[in-house]
Amino acid sequence: MRGTTVSGSSDREEGWERELVEELAREALKERRRTRRWNVFFRSLLFLYVAVLTLLWWRGGDWQGDLTGEHTAVVQIRGLIADGAAANARDVIKGLKAAFEDDGTRGVILRINSPGGSAVQSALVHDEIQRLRKAHPDVPVVAVVTDAAASGAYYIAVAADEIYANRASIVGSIGVRLDSFGLVGTLHKLGMERRLFTAGEHKGFLDPFLPLKPDEVAHVKALLESVHQQFIAAVKAGRGDRLADDPNLFSGLFWTGEEAKRLGLIDGFADEATVAREVIGVEKTRDFTHKRDWWERLSDRIGAALAVRVEERLRSLTLQ
Repeated sequence: MRGTTVSGSSDREEGWERELVEELAREALKERRRTRRWNVFFRSLLFLYVAVLTLLWWRGGDWQGDLTGEHTAVVQIRGLIADGAAANARDVIKGLKAAFEDDGTRGVILRINSPGGSAVQSALVHDEIQRLRKAHPDVPVVAVVTDAAASGAYYIAVAADEIYANRASIVGSIGVRLDSFGLVGTLHKLGMERRLFTAGEHKGFLDPFLPLKPDEVAHVKALLESVHQQFIAAVKAGRGDRLADDPNLFSGLFWTGEEAKRLGLIDGFADEATVAREVIGVEKTRDFTHKRDWWERLSDRIGAALAVRVEERLRSLTLQ
């Protein structure tokens, strides 16, 4: 009797183990089938993608048509003009070079919507446009202003053959500025004293916690005036006798498109499509604005992170 009980128990255990093994085998088979189905799906999707691209390529459809043939090239200058911003000289110049060097380009439109920014970045783009115009004399360059072309953005615009805008666009602001603030009185009210140690008589000038010195103020004004004269010279060279004789022209004021035309700051009123069709003569446009790829963005971030680490190491003894 006891032997029979042991034998029955052993059979049940073997049956349970067999069922478990079979269940595991079935699940493994299901997983393999699912994996196979997904592999087939992704391979089919890849094949379809390649087939569509190949068809467009051989048939010369719209996808390929946008990249070949005659066109009006467009390069955007949008937002703040500054090193590290979207409208930095390096990226804008890359787009300009690509536009001018393309065999299908019959004209270049500078699509401008910017309040300005760095004088250096603006001057670099301005000078490169002039160089490219000389290298490609048969390719006209036309600036088209949307919302604004102020300060450094207008500096860039005057490098073009002609400038068009909307009647409500903001144009001008031919001037230079340097922003600062003073907290000397605030420190006194708080019972605090600024202690700054420098090597060099004027190394700490423009420190917001120290009183202004007349000779240092004069130095800053001279710097600003020098840059302002560079700006004025660029505007006069670009616009020539189209400029009106108005004492406020280089005062830093800005105007609507209507007033800007009266002052000779722009040549007329038109949008991008109209300029491409009626001024350049090729209605089809192609955007050559340089778009940074993931590797460029990653490199910039790594460079910025390294710069922060170096700055932290040198903060105790800094040269600014």
